[in-house]
This record gives sequence, C-alpha cells and structure tokens, in this order.
Amino acid sequence: MRRYFVCLDSEDWDTMRTLWLDDAELSAVGTRPRVGADAIVEYFSRIFAPWMHHTDAPTRFISSGDTIVAEVTFSGTTRDGRDVSFDAVDVFDLRDGLIARLSNWYDIALARRMLSEGGESTAAAGTAS
Repeated sequence: MRRYFVCLDSEDWDTMRTLWLDDAELSAVGTRPRVGADAIVEYFSRIFAPWMHHTDAPTRFISSGDTIVAEVTFSGTTRDGRDVSFDAVDVFDLRDGLIARLSNWYDIALARRMLSEGGESTAAAGTAS
C-alpha cells in the first residue's frame, strides 16, 4: 500500500502498473468504473495533470484479511496557485499480493466547492458553513 501512495505522489505510472492485477477494478467517486490495470493507470495519470503539486498522505491503515482501508489526506496546489486539502478513504481488496479492487470515497461536493473560483481551500474551512 505504501508503494501505491509513493507511485501516486511521484506520478511513477510504470511502477504503479505493476501493483495491479490485469483484471483489477477501480471505483472512484464521481467517475465511471475502470477495469484493467492499464485503464486504471491511465485514469490516475489524467486526474493529476491539472495539479502543480499533489500528495495523498495516508494517516491510518486498517486491515482485515485481504482488505485494507486507508484514511488519506489529499493536499495539492492547482495550476492557478490555490492550495486545496481534504480527507478521503481508500478501500483496497488484494489478491495474490496485488490490488484487485480499489474504491475511494470523499465529499465530492466539498472538493468541487474548494476547486471553484473563490472556494474554500481546506476541508475544515469548508465544513464551517
């Protein structure tokens, strides 16, 4: 799991590809499901293109059998220089030591509000309204 986050933050898509089973599934908030390691890696390479800088920092891992839940704080700087931060949860299902399925969860309405012109830049600021 730690290699997944290192690859995500460094945009090391070649290594990221090796972490997934060929028939892996991704269910990301606000998007259609992706099936197959190549489709998943292509998705990640596109979603981070608009960011000058981004990190997905896991703050806690919870494991049960072949399932690992990661609490994550996303922080990034947009191309127009705004800093944005919000919390998320990633649920990984593993098979044969590789990622078979990933679903991620976060408040998409809050994230969109923070990314809109003049929006709040942190989840804490966004929840005060």
